[in-house]
Amino acid sequence: MPREFSRTRRIGEQIRRDLAALIRSEIGDPRVLMVSITGVEVSRDLAHAKVFVTFLGDAQARTDVMRLLAEHAAHLRQLLGREMRIRTVPRIVFTYDESIERGARLSSLIDAAVAADAARHRSDDETD
Repeated sequence: MPREFSRTRRIGEQIRRDLAALIRSEIGDPRVLMVSITGVEVSRDLAHAKVFVTFLGDAQARTDVMRLLAEHAAHLRQLLGREMRIRTVPRIVFTYDESIERGARLSSLIDAAVAADAARHRSDDETD
């Protein structure tokens, strides 16, 4: 019977937890305090980890924070290696996770459609 969680998934979760703490403690920029790591995808050979992050801010803030994270990726990887004590520490690539923004946009579209439908039904009921 296969394990419920694969090794790459367990390592990804450990990277997510440890990296969140390291970002807050090691990067001395207040802009990274609001960064949330939404997920980590680790390759099967543990050579690469795609770290999905999200935070509040405009497009310029997103660019600045993503650049800052990319500049610190090698140092964070080194610190992560000390925390995790695994033989191969994946190379970290930060990626902005747009799913939260997309979800909020879809939710507002649904709310608008429901409100428009309700208004149309009310006007139909009034004309009867």
